[in-house]
Amino acid sequence: MPEARSNLSRAQQVAAQVENELLAARTPVGTSLGRRTDLMDRFGISPTVCNEALRILRDRDLVVVRPGPGGGIFVANVPPQVRLGALDLWFSGAGTDPLELFEARAHLETTLTSVAVDRAGPKDVRDMEWALEEMRNASEPRAYLEANLRLHLAIARASRIPVLAGMYEALAAIITGSLTRAELLPGHDEMYAHNIAVHAEIVAAIRGGNRENLKKAMALHHQDLIRATDGSRSPGQAEPPHEA
Repeated sequence: MPEARSNLSRAQQVAAQVENELLAARTPVGTSLGRRTDLMDRFGISPTVCNEALRILRDRDLVVVRPGPGGGIFVANVPPQVRLGALDLWFSGAGTDPLELFEARAHLETTLTSVAVDRAGPKDVRDMEWALEEMRNASEPRAYLEANLRLHLAIARASRIPVLAGMYEALAAIITGSLTRAELLPGHDEMYAHNIAVHAEIVAAIRGGNRENLKKAMALHHQDLIRATDGSRSPGQAEPPHEA
């Protein structure tokens, strides 16, 4: 279990495990997960913990609980396939696991940004600043993600490594083309603002050609890629996030 989940309550742990199992098995909507007593027996939890775990799953729109004969716990929706900072993202089921796409994207961003800081010209920086302003003005989560991808594509192009920049552009196209749903996490405001501030620091470091500042900003950027409450479906989950 990732270190980032060690502070979760028992109910949160149970809800996260059920959610990850639904994702791994691609459990169809409407599938019965049994009754409350089945959940309690399986995880060795009390009725109070069971009710709280079900509340969490209902709040995420993942299960519905039906009373009476023929009732029980049923799958309401599929869980998010990637958690990216303040965003939960769902993708169409065909092709590569979206998590693998985001992991590849994260590695490309690290490499290309470290080169762009030495090679970016005024036009490159203007393109980054334009995309950054789009991130600030995004009115819904999909627009925010697309602006984020445009910012990093501008950085990729500034690296003057066409092959790798082309790979990044292809990854971004697959991500946006297969995205079916995007939602902000509850209480996202602070994380959202922090993420924008980190990207502003990255752009400022590239503008100034400051490698030391860029290194610090990219360390914060890596932390932002991981949803602190559950890193199991986030890029870079093999390296648990550290407290900022």
